[in-house]
Amino acid sequence: MTFDNSQAQVSPAQISPTSTPTSEPASCTIAVVGDVHDLWDSGDETALQHLGVDLVLLVGDFGNEAVDVVRTVAQLSLPKAVILGNHDAWFTATAWGRKLRGLDPIDRVQQQLDLLGDTHIGFGKLDFPQFGLTVVGSRPFSWGGSTWKNRSFYQQRFGVDGFEASTAKIVAAAAGALHQTIIFIGHCGPKGLGEQAEDPCGKDWNPIGGDYGDPDFTAAIEQTRALGKQISLVAFGHMHHSLRHTKTRQRKMLDVDSNGTVYLNAASVPRIRSTPTGQVRNFSLVTLTAGVVTKAALVWIHDDLTIQSEQILYQLAGPVLASEETKLLR
Repeated sequence: MTFDNSQAQVSPAQISPTSTPTSEPASCTIAVVGDVHDLWDSGDETALQHLGVDLVLLVGDFGNEAVDVVRTVAQLSLPKAVILGNHDAWFTATAWGRKLRGLDPIDRVQQQLDLLGDTHIGFGKLDFPQFGLTVVGSRPFSWGGSTWKNRSFYQQRFGVDGFEASTAKIVAAAAGALHQTIIFIGHCGPKGLGEQAEDPCGKDWNPIGGDYGDPDFTAAIEQTRALGKQISLVAFGHMHHSLRHTKTRQRKMLDVDSNGTVYLNAASVPRIRSTPTGQVRNFSLVTLTAGVVTKAALVWIHDDLTIQSEQILYQLAGPVLASEETKLLR
């Protein structure tokens, strides 16, 4: 999978469905919530309702096995799909984490899965007939990269022992999708989005550089496309927009491939910030029209529900420079 920014200028004809969908995809507004890291409260649902969001996609890292945060997320009344991230199994998945936690008998990973129920779609899918699309989840709890990590955790929890088995499980979920229009979500993005630290899944700690995307996710996207599915959006987080090695640059948030699939990194952290006039919180908003992404933006909304900043990342007619914002954050 290779990407070229010039491919962001696409026409509707280039990204028409490869086969007739089960139902005509409806136009909808999708909010992608990047890495929460304990910053989620009742104001989030209020803001989402005010923004007119139809569907919410949450891509993990709610906290270090933060059951109470996940409980609040599970209570969100809007249609939603969720995938858990590496921090959501921070103590359970690794030997050092289990040692750190000690002899705690509580299975907080399972508690989170139980709270989310069918809305957690790691290795699974949710059909949304009202929008004419299916959301498919990649491998949950991923740390990213081309080395298979936490073997016993994945074997015991999911019966998966490596990248090939992981890909097969993701593709099986996609093959069972009710709709031809597919949105993928993952905690980590797919491998193939670039090897520079500034790329959507680029390694931004020493040694700087390298593609930390998930290869099983990439293979699953390619195999799902071979099934004749239209993949409109791939949304993920994990690699924060603020780079670790520099304070002067931000991570590239969005890319588009030659098939017209939009790849969106939504991990703007911290997602709730204090300003002189109160708190602001961010959502990545995606407009989907007849199964096609027509706009994507990073929006900061104030507690008084005024939009403080809208950073337009993509429009169907072509990309917009990241510096072009409708408002400045106060």
